Amino acid sequence: MQFGYDKNFIGNGYRSLFLSDWGNSNLFLKLNTRIWKINYQNLFMELMPQFKKVGDTLLDRKYAAMHHLSMNVTKWLNIGLFEGVIFGRKNRYDFQYLNPIIFYRHIEGTVGSPDNAIAGFDFKANIAHKAQLYGQFLLDEFVLSQIRNNTGSWVNKWGIQVGVKYIDAFGVPNLDIQLEANRVRPFTYTHNDTISNYTHYNQPLAHPLGANFQEFLGIVRYQPAPKWHVYLQGIYYYQGLDSAGKNFGANVFRDYTTRTMNDGFKIGSGNKATVLNAYLQVSYEIRENIFFEVSGLYRHAKTLLNPTATTTTMFTGGVRINMFNRRYDY
Repeated sequence: MQFGYDKNFIGNGYRSLFLSDWGNSNLFLKLNTRIWKINYQNLFMELMPQFKKVGDTLLDRKYAAMHHLSMNVTKWLNIGLFEGVIFGRKNRYDFQYLNPIIFYRHIEGTVGSPDNAIAGFDFKANIAHKAQLYGQFLLDEFVLSQIRNNTGSWVNKWGIQVGVKYIDAFGVPNLDIQLEANRVRPFTYTHNDTISNYTHYNQPLAHPLGANFQEFLGIVRYQPAPKWHVYLQGIYYYQGLDSAGKNFGANVFRDYTTRTMNDGFKIGSGNKATVLNAYLQVSYEIRENIFFEVSGLYRHAKTLLNPTATTTTMFTGGVRINMFNRRYDY
């Protein structure tokens, strides 16, 4: 059992479509139960809806309840089920969501279906002690008939992640490679109000891009000598941004009732933005847990309505005690 103010992460990838630790910390209670090959995690969180802070003021609250059930089916395969709900009550908790074992979607229905409930499936498979396949599938909402008709309905809201990790790649010791793809439909994580969306403290709770995007990323980690570390990361994505005041489903802070049409949505709809982000970091461990680091960042971005590319180049250097790295990876 854990109770504190921190970040949590659910998944096996660099990104998570369920819950990510890239944003701000929050107050939480986490219960983790392990029996036989089964691991069951409950997470109760106090969050903050979006706000515009003017002077000293008490910020409002909203709340979340999540659980993740995973099982080692074999020695090499683990599968999991995820469910979560974001709900806004005027600065109070809905105690029905404290039930640690019932399906949250059932509770959400019994109280009138006012809240934002999502569900998901994830897996990881270890292969020959050298590689790991992993993935997530997030389901927010869908209408089967609309999927069959391929109309691009706004209500078909889902996300998918597929990735692979390759350890000691190509027989080179301490060379690790990770490849990952993330794809999220428009309006995923949004709700019919601006309180119950899947956000906290003016930041998305899952992927930093929000929704309506396709992302590809690659990471190379290499330790050529005991004190040297090399980290190379490349990210490419495209995303459909809002255009002419129209909501195309990328901004998870906007409620989905502001959309101007019901069909014709596809990933990249709207003002399509394409971004390439490359990052290189070289570290030398001066003493235990003390690192001298140099890094370089290159970011190239353009949009459909503004095809003139915007480029950003940044170089850094310094000494770091063993703390987190701040990376601008979006």
